Amino acid sequence: MNDSIQLIVGLGNPGSEYHQTRHNAGFDFLDCLAQQQAGQWKKDSKYKAEICSINLKGHKVWLMKPMTFMNRSGQSVAPFANFYKIPADQILVAHDELDIEAGTARFKKGGGHGGHNGLRDIIASLGNNKDFYRLRLGIGHPGQASEVVNYVLRKAPADDYIALERAIDCAIDQLPLAISGDWAKAMNHLHSFKLGE
Repeated sequence: MNDSIQLIVGLGNPGSEYHQTRHNAGFDFLDCLAQQQAGQWKKDSKYKAEICSINLKGHKVWLMKPMTFMNRSGQSVAPFANFYKIPADQILVAHDELDIEAGTARFKKGGGHGGHNGLRDIIASLGNNKDFYRLRLGIGHPGQASEVVNYVLRKAPADDYIALERAIDCAIDQLPLAISGDWAKAMNHLHSFKLGE
C-alpha cells in the first residue's frame, strides 16, 4: 500500500459538553497532532469545520475537525476532498473504536462503518467509497449494546483516558511513515505497541 495522505480527519462532536468524551477520541488525536506541529486551527464556515495545515517530514497535510456533529461528518469531508481533488485513498479518518480496548490504536484501510455514524456518513458522502484509511482509537466496549450511546458520550475514567493518550502518542509517532505511504511499516510498529511498555 503506497497511498500517501493529504487529509486527516478527526471525528467528534463540537461543544464543551462533549470535550474529552470517548466519542471525541478523533478530535483529541488531531488536537495533540496540531499542538506538536504548531498548527493553528481556523473555523471554515464553507466546510463547517475547523481546519489547519501542517508540514510533516516534507509533506503538507490538511487537518480537519468537522463541526457538524458526528452523524453529519461527511458534509465537511466530501466537499473539502472534492474541492482539493483529494481521492478517498489519500484520506485518513481518526475515530473512536468500541471493538478494541482503551490504550490500543490500529491503522486500517477501507471496510464498512461498523455501526459508527461518523464513518457511515463519510462513506455515503464520498459516493459509497470506503477506500479511505482509518485510525481506530480503542475506547473499549460497555458490554451491552443498549449502553453504547451513554458510554461513548461520557468522559472516560482517568486510567482509560491516560491509556488513550498513550495510544495517540504512539500513533502520532508512526504518522510520518503512514503519510509517506509506508503503511506496512506504520501498521507493524503501531500494532506491536503495548500499553505499559
